[in-house]
This record gives sequence, C-alpha cells and structure tokens, in this order.
Amino acid sequence: MNGKSLANDRIASGDGNIQEIVSYILSFLCYEREQAAMRVAYSADQQLLDRYDVLILPSGHLGKDIVLPDLAKPVVSNPFKHKYIIHTDIVYNAFFFLSRAEEVINTQRDEHGRFLARYSVLGRGSNLLLPLIDEYARLVLKCLNEPMPLPGYDHIYLTHDIDSLTRYRSLRGTLGGIRRGEWQQVLASWRDIHNDPDYTFPWLMEQDKQVSEAQPVYFVKMTRGAGFDYPQYNLAGRDYKRLNRWLLDQGAFTGIHNSYYDNIQQITLDRSVENPVVFQRFHYLRCSLRKMRALVRLGYTDDFSVGFADRAGFRLQTTRAVRWIDPEQMTLTPLRLHPLMIMDTTLSAGKYMHLSEDEAYYLCQQIIDKVRMHHGELNLLWHNSNLTPDSYHHSLYPKILKLI
Repeated sequence: MNGKSLANDRIASGDGNIQEIVSYILSFLCYEREQAAMRVAYSADQQLLDRYDVLILPSGHLGKDIVLPDLAKPVVSNPFKHKYIIHTDIVYNAFFFLSRAEEVINTQRDEHGRFLARYSVLGRGSNLLLPLIDEYARLVLKCLNEPMPLPGYDHIYLTHDIDSLTRYRSLRGTLGGIRRGEWQQVLASWRDIHNDPDYTFPWLMEQDKQVSEAQPVYFVKMTRGAGFDYPQYNLAGRDYKRLNRWLLDQGAFTGIHNSYYDNIQQITLDRSVENPVVFQRFHYLRCSLRKMRALVRLGYTDDFSVGFADRAGFRLQTTRAVRWIDPEQMTLTPLRLHPLMIMDTTLSAGKYMHLSEDEAYYLCQQIIDKVRMHHGELNLLWHNSNLTPDSYHHSLYPKILKLI
C-alpha cells in the first residue's frame, strides 16, 4: 500500500516518507489485510471515528525524535458501538522495534560492535519471549472484529552458517591437527571428506527433511579469511564445489555469509527471473545500521541476521518477516528482515545463556509455540561445525525439529 495515495486525514501529518511508513505499519498490524487496514486511522482527530472503526492516537514522536516507547498495556476505549480508540501509540512502538531505532539512542555495544539483549529495554527485563508487535496486531484485529490468524507457520527456515567447511582438509587445518596429536583424524578426513568432524551436512540434511514444509538455507562464507573471518575455505576448490552441487540437488537454498568487517560482498549468486532473491547473514550477527544500508544499496533482498547473539527470543518483537525501516533516514526499504529467534551457540556457549540441554529445549518450545500461535516465520540457526561430541546440539536439534 502506498501511503501517498491515502486520504490525508487517515494518517497524522508528515511528509511522504512518514506516511508510507505509517501505512506500512498499519498494514503489518492487520496482517497485510488491506481492507482491514483501511478501517484504521492514525490521527489525533477523534471525529474520524465517523469514517473509521479504529483510531490510534499518535504520541507525536514518529518522525520527530526517538524515545523509549510506552510499554504498558495499551489503553483502549470504546466511545461508540463497534468503534475503538487506542490511546497508546502502538504505531510508534512498532516502528521503534521493527526499525531497530533503539540502536540509534543506545550506543552500548559489545567487543564485536553488536547491540546485545542485555542492553535493550526489553532484554534487560527478560521480556524477549512475547512478540509485542504481534500482540498489538491481535488487539487491532479484535477491535476490527477480524478473525485471528490461524495457528501454524507462514514459513520455516532451517538455516546453517558454513563458518568452516572442514576441520582438517586445509594446510593449516592439517598442520594444526598433527600438532595436537590428531593425525589419525587428519588421515581419515583426507581419505574421505565425510570422516571430517565439521562435514556434518549429510546429517543436517537428513534431519531437516523430517520437516517437509521447511526450507533449508546454507549461508556460504564469502570473506577474505582474515581476523574474525578466519577460516575462509576455497570457493573454487573441489570440496566446496561438490558440496554446493549436492546442496542444490537436495533442494537447499544458499545465501551469502557476509564479512564480520564492513566490506560487503558484491552479489555473486545467480539472480534468475525464477529466483530473484538474495539471502544473506552477517558473520557473528554483526549487523549495524550502516551495513544494512549497504545491503539495500547492493540489491540484497532478504537478511537473516537480526537476532540477539546473547539471548534467544524476539529481537524485532515480531514473529513475522518485515521490511526494514531506516530509523535515521526515515525510509521504508525493500530489504526484508527475517527475525532470527534461536541460535545454537546462544543457548550453550560459555558467555551467553549457559543452559542445560533440558533448559534449552524448554526455551525453544516456548519460542516455537509463540511463532505457531501468531502464524509467524520460524528462523533457526544451527552451525555445521558445532555438532561435536562435547556439545548437546547433536541431540537437541532433532528434538526441536520434532516440536515443529
């Protein structure tokens, strides 16, 4: 829906960009039901209830300044039969989280330059397991007497970052293995790549196929291999080429795993008319607003980076994919954000959540239930190189897929 084509009285005053953003958020709150969205006005003029069924009162912040939203339960009044006023500015609240505007006013970052859950207003209060914007959407649909979304999944993405293709089949990997006394494992890997402990792709594919409606996505590291991007496997080498052909034959998608650093990879994957999308995820989930703008400029269509590295849950406060709103330039971009809810290393890594396998399973169950209830999009990340005997992810992952 184009906000510039709407009646001027339906949306609080603002330039064309603001109107487009508001129009998009109203549509998002109505689950893209355009006829329902046209029954909602965002204005302080209460006389508009003559023509609209729901009136959302603006706080005056959208497009003017960025402040923390009012997170109390929305106040709703019912002045006329089947007419409702939402006194809490849920449009601004939705903008605040969907655009990641909080990162503009909160400059706290970890050693990798990432905005973590413990810095965020909802993460500090351990409120990342309730997708607030989807709850707002249910409120709007209820006021409009519209049916709630049916439980289920809009999409299921089972994603895997190929941070390391193999452990031993490079010169440095071979020498490191021999130095550690792992020469038998080195020889086994060189005899057959399937013996390499990091080459877990056949096992992952076997698990993913248990969820018939799921789409496996493998993010291929395209970096210089220096610093935090190490190691970089040879994309022109035989091992990767064979894997890439096999993944495509199995029906998997591939995406670009962009650098930890600021250099964004030019798009090199095929963008045919039949498959025009380009999926991408940043290494270490290091996704600054500046890097997001680079994705838009270079023509990426879908990003899978937006999740908290240190906490599982709903960073964008929605279970659904959403177009990114640039909170500084106040523009609605074509880039779709697919919220990342659960990452393997978040659950168990020493500096993150410190969960046991049972605790991790219970947490994942809560998140998956919320996605299903809101008919959202499930986005999981399991690394091929983390399925080691000293971690529980080899047994936890199949249990999570059974939940789905």
